[in-house]
Amino acid sequence: MKLPRRRFLHLAAGAAALPAMSRIAGAQVYPSRPVRLIVGLAAGSSLDILARLMGHWLSERLGQPFVIENRPGAGTNVATEAVVRSAPDGYTLLAVSPANAINATLYEKLNFNFIGDIAPVASIVREPNVMVVNCASLTKRSSPTARRHRAV
Repeated sequence: MKLPRRRFLHLAAGAAALPAMSRIAGAQVYPSRPVRLIVGLAAGSSLDILARLMGHWLSERLGQPFVIENRPGAGTNVATEAVVRSAPDGYTLLAVSPANAINATLYEKLNFNFIGDIAPVASIVREPNVMVVNCASLTKRSSPTARRHRAV
């Protein structure tokens, strides 16, 4: 394969300029301004306390304030929609609870798609959840798992 001289010179100039350009283009420092951490539950809830502790730690570590904003209502849907409608720049975060996953299946029409519109950043806590039903409601139509655990 014969490479034309002009094409070769373009490739050589591009290869020579590449190391210089990588030093010029640098990543921005994050965060360069205050970050909002929105909590979908009332002040004083366990998620709020966790968000405030985490926000304080992040503020000290990253040098920018993390402002905790409570937006209770509609089972955390108000807070979730506020985050979905904010600019996708990483300066508005959402403290997620199991209610967010439940709402995705509970409500038929939401103004957002939780799985598609929210991107996970970090997992900060894991909590066990238990499904409880009245034993009398376990009929033949119940799941085999529920019937198996009826005696427990």
